[in-house]
Amino acid sequence: MAQEELLKRITARPDVFGGKPIIRGMRISVELILSLLAQGESEQTLLDDYPDLEADDIRACIAYAHAVIAHDSLHTIEVTK
Repeated sequence: MAQEELLKRITARPDVFGGKPIIRGMRISVELILSLLAQGESEQTLLDDYPDLEADDIRACIAYAHAVIAHDSLHTIEVTK
């Protein structure tokens, strides 16, 4: 699936998580999925834990993250401990 098609899976609703990006209108945030992946959770674990989630939803989260940082650089990010 092309990145453009994947990004259509990412939506935002003011009444869900204050308008943060979510997956297909569900109460599953892009932030949550990216956080779990960063912590080492596997795609299969996410799919098992969230039955409404699809593999393309996970890829959509990664595509979204890429789109957000494509024109950014590390020196503009503040890393706190």
